[in-house]
Amino acid sequence: MSTPNSKDLIQAIKDKGKNIEAEMSFFDHLEVLRWHLVRSAIAICIFAGIAFTFYDFVFNDIIMGPKNLNFWTYRMMCKAADAFNLADFCVKKIPFNIINTELAGQFMLQINSCLLMALMMGFPYLLFEIWLFVKPALTDVERRSARGFVFYASLLFILGALFGYYIVVPLSINFLANVSLSDEIVNQITIDNYLSTISTLTLGCGIVFLLPILVFILSKIGIMTPEFMRASRRYATVIILVIAAVITPSADVITMLTVAAPMFLLYEISIMVSADVKRKKLAQEK
Repeated sequence: MSTPNSKDLIQAIKDKGKNIEAEMSFFDHLEVLRWHLVRSAIAICIFAGIAFTFYDFVFNDIIMGPKNLNFWTYRMMCKAADAFNLADFCVKKIPFNIINTELAGQFMLQINSCLLMALMMGFPYLLFEIWLFVKPALTDVERRSARGFVFYASLLFILGALFGYYIVVPLSINFLANVSLSDEIVNQITIDNYLSTISTLTLGCGIVFLLPILVFILSKIGIMTPEFMRASRRYATVIILVIAAVITPSADVITMLTVAAPMFLLYEISIMVSADVKRKKLAQEK
């Protein structure tokens, strides 16, 4: 007959075996995560190399695009001004100069801009690697629910980045460049600040457009509900209008609504996503 000490010893051995198995599982997950990170880093390097190869186009047409008056957005604004007789809507000058204040400034500009372009181009692949890492931990039902995650998240990010680059960036640059407190002050903008502004607004809009995906995840775990979002619609409306009013070049209502319209649409889509998740949950419970 076993003694209490022998029972404790056997239980301790079993617990130790479970701990070793758990530690092995933990390190296995770390190994899998490491390879996902390695492949993501390789992809970013490849895209950065592509951006470096075509850097003349990247710098002159993409980075410096919103600084030039022949940028697509400014041309469309002038056409709209002629069509609707809105003289203030046409952009006629962007009064600031871009300067470099550091010895290695232009070299770092090339490196940073290539990395930013690589991040933009490689974002869908990064989402794909995230999906491959998370997928084994999901149940069959959760996998079916999350089907199309990479496609829809990539599509929303691209749409948001395009909206940020072609709408928010040029309107913000035009507004901020034309703010003048005195004729004595000349706008001399460093290239780092200029690149940071463009990248922050573009990437920021791309991330903001992922709101339906975030709402989908929060609704799945029960944190977000369509009732709460509908009840908060008035507050969301005020916030959206304030953001649109800040980044528009004038106090014109048409301009403000042009910027605010995609944000309103995004919020309504998020409500529909949350309602769809709740409806499916109730159907499964029944």
